[in-house]
Amino acid sequence: MSENKTPQLDDRSPWVIDTRELGRHAGLSRALQRTVPVETPLGVPDVITIDAGSELKLDLLLESVVEGVLVSGTATATATGNCARCLDPLTEEVEVEVQELFAYPGSATEETTDEDEIPRLVDDRIDLEPTVRDAVVLALPLAPLCTEDCAGLCIDCGVKWADLEPGHGHEKIDPRWAALVERFDENAGEKPAQDPAEQEQA
Repeated sequence: MSENKTPQLDDRSPWVIDTRELGRHAGLSRALQRTVPVETPLGVPDVITIDAGSELKLDLLLESVVEGVLVSGTATATATGNCARCLDPLTEEVEVEVQELFAYPGSATEETTDEDEIPRLVDDRIDLEPTVRDAVVLALPLAPLCTEDCAGLCIDCGVKWADLEPGHGHEKIDPRWAALVERFDENAGEKPAQDPAEQEQA
């Protein structure tokens, strides 16, 4: 039997849920709706995050099964970040699916798995925070977009394509011809030489 080194859970934490009313009777269930604060940002900084000080809304079902308590449902939050194409700030509602089995002490699952594989109940309580945090972070997009059809920025001037006039473009000159073009432009600005015949008539 593996030694349970799980620390005691703090009942004051909004993430900690008491499951004693399920009584380890397989088939019993309990609905849980709760709003919990985000104390540390979730996500990738400068890309997309659920900021500290915001809230996560949990809509879960706790079911007593033979091996433990099965938690399933959704977690919803508001994420902020920057569009991966045009870099504009964006706000996105994120809803993720949550499903986790919390093993009873002494169950076959507890005996045959490590704690980092399957979380445990501690004194008939479960800590939802690691499960929900992992689910939310994995669900956040690595390249968030302000709109699905965002065209991004013009690579030459850095202005959003959505703000530019139709047909916007930048003439590109082959570096090998640049000196010739520059010489041509200089000559174009000079007054053309007068024809000798015209000089005689003058």
